[in-house]
Amino acid sequence: MKTSRTKLWTKDFMIISSANFFLYLVFYLLLVTIAVYAVQQFDVTESEAGLVTGIFIIGALIGRLFIGRMITTIGNKRMLYIGLLFFILTSLLYFINLGIGFLFVTRFLHGIALGMASTATGTIVAEIIPTDRKGEGISYYSMSVTLATAIGPFIGLFMSQHTTFQAIFTFCLILGVISLVITLFATFPAIQRQKNKAHNSNLKLSDFIEPKAFPIALIVFIVSLGYASVLSFINFYAIEVNLVDAASLFFVIYAVAILVSRPFTGRLMDIKGANSVMYPTFILFGAGLLLLSVVEHGISLLIAGVLIGLGYGNMQSASQAIAVKVTPPERVGLATSTYYIFLDAGLGFGPYLIGLIIPLLGYRNLYFLLGFVILATMILYYFLHGRYQARERMC
Repeated sequence: MKTSRTKLWTKDFMIISSANFFLYLVFYLLLVTIAVYAVQQFDVTESEAGLVTGIFIIGALIGRLFIGRMITTIGNKRMLYIGLLFFILTSLLYFINLGIGFLFVTRFLHGIALGMASTATGTIVAEIIPTDRKGEGISYYSMSVTLATAIGPFIGLFMSQHTTFQAIFTFCLILGVISLVITLFATFPAIQRQKNKAHNSNLKLSDFIEPKAFPIALIVFIVSLGYASVLSFINFYAIEVNLVDAASLFFVIYAVAILVSRPFTGRLMDIKGANSVMYPTFILFGAGLLLLSVVEHGISLLIAGVLIGLGYGNMQSASQAIAVKVTPPERVGLATSTYYIFLDAGLGFGPYLIGLIIPLLGYRNLYFLLGFVILATMILYYFLHGRYQARERMC
């Protein structure tokens, strides 16, 4: 009986993780192709093409902001199906050519759909995973996004060189349909719903943001700003330092480092607590950015990718597990939404904010500064969560 209760790799866990993988595969595939499509199809400026990319993340953030509040009353199963159907319908809009304005709308709506569906998958998985394996389970689940991070851009670049954009959009549509179809075979856990308080119109911040998850979400926002500098500008930096060939492997190495380490860090968190994972990841991420600021050879660039993968990649899953663990069961959906809102905000607005700094500092000084910012954030983590977690372990 004990074994069945603590089983992690169940059919439902694998189905929901796979559905989430296909969703993010579409996201990262389009991330590296849609700007080129906008330039070639509509002859827009580079800044407008960048907005075509970024407005998707803003849409996802808005989708999470409202869905986190609604999922506890609508239910995770219904919300997932609504999100997946909306994801498929908005995928069809890419086939309609009505100008750059319509593409902006399409990207925004598609982002909202991803926010809805992925918040639902995250909530469902948090309910499926046994309590005593929460850190390990979320670590494995997060690997669905990690795989998409490595495979999506690779497929996107390959298809953009060998096929048409219509073929790319068709492939994305098929992935969305697959994601919906496989979830039909899953059994969904019943979450503890909050009673609808007579449609109270006096909305509070706690209706959209889970207060108990806010401290760790704030940490996630700061470190995501640091990762946004890598995600958005590593190719420009590689051109500047003549390391373009090595940069093409950067995110593959980054993903491999996460895939190798996640099984160990997840179990370590369950056994030793969150601090045993979080503190080392701050150091590794900060060290990776500092190394990035002084790279001269391809091997050092790839080593920086390993350090950033071990640091930021594992910090992502650990902080999501913290957000879930500190929250009452009936508000897990809101906690998941809160985590992703701050993650998306860092990744979505980070490139714009960092882009304002680059002309003043340059890339090397930027990464050097951000390395120390990440190390300093470790101190903030201690005061917001780390010291409390340490006390719990002592009790």
